[in-house]
Amino acid sequence: MALHRLNSLTVGVPDLASTMEYYRDFGLRPETDGWLSTLDGGRQLRLVATPTRRLVELEIGVDDPDDIGRMTRRLRALDLDVNADGDRLSVLEPISGVRVVAWVTGRLVQPHLPAPPYNAPGDPARGSTRAPGILRDTPVRPRKLGHVVIGSVDQPATERFFTDGVGLKVSDVVPGTAAFMRCSNDHHNVLVSQAPVNFLHHTSWQVDDIDEIGRGATAMLREHPERHVWGLGRHHIGSNFFWYLKDPAGNFAEYYSDLDCIVDDALWKPEVWDAAHSLYSWGPPPPPSFIEPDDLAALMAGAHQAP
Repeated sequence: MALHRLNSLTVGVPDLASTMEYYRDFGLRPETDGWLSTLDGGRQLRLVATPTRRLVELEIGVDDPDDIGRMTRRLRALDLDVNADGDRLSVLEPISGVRVVAWVTGRLVQPHLPAPPYNAPGDPARGSTRAPGILRDTPVRPRKLGHVVIGSVDQPATERFFTDGVGLKVSDVVPGTAAFMRCSNDHHNVLVSQAPVNFLHHTSWQVDDIDEIGRGATAMLREHPERHVWGLGRHHIGSNFFWYLKDPAGNFAEYYSDLDCIVDDALWKPEVWDAAHSLYSWGPPPPPSFIEPDDLAALMAGAHQAP
């Protein structure tokens, strides 16, 4: 597809210092101007100061200026004000107020990592060696930004913006609740869910495997058990392993591995899922605060007070 990656996010938070410390602990590397980087994706998260937590900007990578031109025409056909200059465009999603930027950028090429050997019934693949996961002692570092989940007060309208305007493809849907959309080969890069207020639900970060999820979350919780939200588990839609943590601003951050990849659109059939499959396949049940974050009422009050 002409769209090929979720480049970066800009997230507004009230307390930059504590939130920056959290994401350093999470495994992102601080750069200049509020940016943090992943191992393979480079600068993919920028933190800026805002009165309340919010997603400020979402950047998508495209192949060439022709892609920018086509996207510009689609967005203007939706009566949106688009600022385009050849290799870049920006536009506000009219419901959530998130600025979406498309930029001509190179494709992300990740190094091939062979899967660690797993002993299975009748197949002791490791031979007389210990599991590699228990021998690791370096800090966990996310490989790349995987996806972002946005709550929208008008989920169908926000979904149309991303599909009919930006050009994302729908991978799976939960009717009346959520749409899983992609701008790469990953099962989803943007998920829009119905919500009582527009807000950032979570960001998701790829690590090598389930051991890195466990190691990363364990390290994050060792001195800060209050960071725990939900995990360890495996999602049904997207198939990935997960563990969710919470930053000081109230945003959830997910370690994930083994996400479904759609390498051939012709071989993938989007499905319609019920609520029972929308959250997880196995693991502990999600806490109520995952469905409705603790600060949702405050965010709603802030939205009503905004001019």
